[in-house]
Amino acid sequence: MGLATGFYEAAIGSGLLGSAGLQTRRWLGNTARRAAIISDSNVLPLYGEAIRESFRDARFETSVGAVSAGERYKSLKSLEQTLSFLSQSRLSRTDVIIALGGGVVGDLAGLAAAVYLRGMPFIQIPTTLLAMVDSSVGGKTGVNTKFGKNLVGAFHSPAGVVIDTDVLTTLPRREMTAGLCEMIKHAALSGKPLFRQTSAYLDRRDELGSLIAENVQFKASIVAGDERESTARRDARSRKILNLGHTFAHAIEKVTSFRRFRHGEAVGHGLLFAAELSKSLAMLDETSVNLLYDVVHRAGKLPPLDGINSQEVFDAFAADKKNIGGSLQWVLLKGIGKPVIVGQNEIPTTKIKSVLKAFLKQRA
Repeated sequence: MGLATGFYEAAIGSGLLGSAGLQTRRWLGNTARRAAIISDSNVLPLYGEAIRESFRDARFETSVGAVSAGERYKSLKSLEQTLSFLSQSRLSRTDVIIALGGGVVGDLAGLAAAVYLRGMPFIQIPTTLLAMVDSSVGGKTGVNTKFGKNLVGAFHSPAGVVIDTDVLTTLPRREMTAGLCEMIKHAALSGKPLFRQTSAYLDRRDELGSLIAENVQFKASIVAGDERESTARRDARSRKILNLGHTFAHAIEKVTSFRRFRHGEAVGHGLLFAAELSKSLAMLDETSVNLLYDVVHRAGKLPPLDGINSQEVFDAFAADKKNIGGSLQWVLLKGIGKPVIVGQNEIPTTKIKSVLKAFLKQRA
C-alpha cells in the first residue's frame, strides 16, 4: 500500500525489496544516476545483494558500504567513515543515499545525507519493526556521543520509505519486542482505538502490515503539525509527545553504555516509568497503569534493570535533548490517548527520585 505522510510517501507491503529501485526512480526521476547503499554487518549479508540488484535494474550505478551493527556504533566516528564512503562513491547532489537497516543505520545514513554536499536525497528501507514504525518516519537523524544520545543530528526527511514486511521473518525475538514497545507507545498516545488494535495483535500475532500502516500514519500526523518540534509548544499534538518513555529510556541506555538494551526495550521500561510517575502525581489511574503493564508484558520479556544506579540515571536526565530553558520536559499521561507535557520544575525533585528508586528496584 502507498501512504502519504505529508512530506513524502511510504510504500508498505510484502515483497517490496525487489521493486525498491524502481520505486526510488519514480520518486526521484531520471536525474539520479548513482545510489550509495549504507547498511550494517548484520543486514548486508541478508539483503544487500537483493537491494543492489533492484537498483541496478532501475539503472542506478551502485556502491555499498557497511557499518558495524549496534547502537554504540551510531557515533561521530561512524559518521566520518560514512562520509568518506560517500566521497569515494563520487555522488552528486542529484544522486541518492539508501539506508538499509534498523534505526542505527537510518539515523546515521540520514545525518550523512543531511550534511554531505550540504544535503542530498536519501531513501529509508527499514529492516526492523522499530525502524519501520518510528525512526524511518519523521525526518530526525542523529548520532550518539559521550555526552548524550542523539544530541548531534539534523532534521532531514527522506525522499521516500520502502517497508517490506517480509523482512520481519528474519528478525530476532528481541528486535520484535523492541518494535512492539514503540507501537505500544504510539497506541498510548493515540487513544483507545489504536490501543485496542495493538492489544488484539499481541493476542493473535497475525498479519502485521495494517498495524504498521496505522503507526506510520499516526506518527506522520503528529510530525506534519510540528515538523521541527517547536520548543514553545506543550499541547497534546506537539511533536514532543512522541518522546513518551524516552527520557528514562535514553538515560538507562547511556548509563549502560548502549550495550544492555535494544532502544525499544528501553522505551518499554520508559513507558512504565512514565506511567508510575504519572500515577504518583495523581494524573493516571491504577487501571490505566495496569493496562500498560499488561501490554508491555505481552510484547515480550525486557532485560531487567538490576545493578543500575538511580542517581546515575537521574543525573543522565539532565543531558536529555528535551531540556529546554534549564527544565526537562516530561511527557506523561492523564489517560490512554491523553498525553501531557510537564516541566521538571513543576515536579518535586524528591518525587522523581523516589519514584525512580522504587521503579528500578521493582524492575530489577
